[in-house]
Amino acid sequence: MIKAQNTDKIGTLYVVATPIGNLADISERALTTLSSVDLIAAEDTRHTGKLLSHFNIKAKTFALHDHNEKQKAQQVVDWLNEGLDIALVSDAGTPLISDPGYAVVNLCREQGANVTPVPGACAAITALSCSGLPTDRFQFIGFTPAKSQARQQFFIDAYESGITSIMYESTHRIMASLNDLHSALGEEQQVVFAKELTKTYETFFSGSVAELIDYLTEEPEKQRGELVLMLPGKPKQQAEIPADAKRMLSLLESEMPLKKACGIVADYFDLKKNALYKAAIAEKEA
Repeated sequence: MIKAQNTDKIGTLYVVATPIGNLADISERALTTLSSVDLIAAEDTRHTGKLLSHFNIKAKTFALHDHNEKQKAQQVVDWLNEGLDIALVSDAGTPLISDPGYAVVNLCREQGANVTPVPGACAAITALSCSGLPTDRFQFIGFTPAKSQARQQFFIDAYESGITSIMYESTHRIMASLNDLHSALGEEQQVVFAKELTKTYETFFSGSVAELIDYLTEEPEKQRGELVLMLPGKPKQQAEIPADAKRMLSLLESEMPLKKACGIVADYFDLKKNALYKAAIAEKEA
């Protein structure tokens, strides 16, 4: 049984990000935290043991994964209340991002325990940063569903959201998922595929889903590894100007600046002035 050295203090749960491939990406703060805590909650103690051994960190670990975290959550809170400091790590990247830890962090927050992040690598954000897709608005939507019909709807919903979508996929299901993407959104649907990020065989592919299917079929070894798929969202459609509004705008535009004319027409037809102005400009440029 581990006992805290200072029982007057309340412990802290550190949510520690670890490298997703290249061990040089670990932060100095992460190493300091892992070296100083009383316990490390690991998704896989053997996997984390190798990381700790590489950095010559001696620490006590215990398993905290999808199958036991609900049962372990209260124990973690109790240890924190006894003054123990605990680090939470996943096999790679930032804990809780399609990894275990939600039940523990949620209970800690509910019961007022200290929780603090030690940020670092995250495959979703790493992939997005080099994807060439819009980054002003995006969503991470986890792993794709296991069944074909659900996957197709999943892809449709992602596209219809209008923003960049990031998702994870497994090696054994990648081709089935791409075929479902092809069925749901068509062969010309653009996609970005990333694998083995920060590792020796890091790969990025940008193109249509049909091209990606051909690429992975011709080079099946590219199907293996940690995989990220990214889709651009559906482009926003320019607002249609009602016919009566167009006629009125045309008459007013000959007498005054376009912006002023749009303001009058927007008020009369209960339209948004900015949307009307953009649509009018787009029609002029078409």
